[in-house]
Amino acid sequence: MGFVIAVDGPAASGKGTIASRLAAHYGLPMLDTGLLYRAVGVRLLDAGRDLDDAAAAEASARGLDLAELERPEVRTRAAGEAASRVAVHPGVRSALFDLQRAFAGQQGGAVLDGRDIGTVIAPEAPAKLYVTASAEVRADRRWKQLTGQGESVTFDEILADIRKRDERDGGRKDAPMAQAVDAILLDTSEMTISQAFDAALRIVETTRAR
Repeated sequence: MGFVIAVDGPAASGKGTIASRLAAHYGLPMLDTGLLYRAVGVRLLDAGRDLDDAAAAEASARGLDLAELERPEVRTRAAGEAASRVAVHPGVRSALFDLQRAFAGQQGGAVLDGRDIGTVIAPEAPAKLYVTASAEVRADRRWKQLTGQGESVTFDEILADIRKRDERDGGRKDAPMAQAVDAILLDTSEMTISQAFDAALRIVETTRAR
């Protein structure tokens, strides 16, 4: 495995932005693994299937085309909720495991962000970050993002979503969201995007120096 940077953390913590900036800085390919689960959920919703139907969710995951990650529908509030619900199915996680491992195994390295990269997908990654922020800060970020996209939603609704997703993602039996024992915690609650990236870059550079 090349130089892999694993960026984990809860929804709207800033991990996606940090991961994409790290990828650009080091010239590495980047995979937002959360989009995989969003795309699976959107496929089920489009087909009128039940998100809690484990067999249907697994079949959706096994038929996933990475081009579907570019659909604007995967970045909606509904897709985020769907992702958290389908991610609890072990069959879905199994179907997407090999794809994520292959991405991480690229010779030159890669950047992956998600919730179980440092613990399950690439536990041997030399650089691991766990990016978080308070629920209120994350809800405010997501509310601004969604209203900016034209969605009609209140801050309180988003905060409730955030808390529900944290509970579901952290409490699932298979590959729960968790900080790897060797991951560095980065709390972005009081940071701008630039400050968060600079802090993340220092963490990665310290790892590389070893």
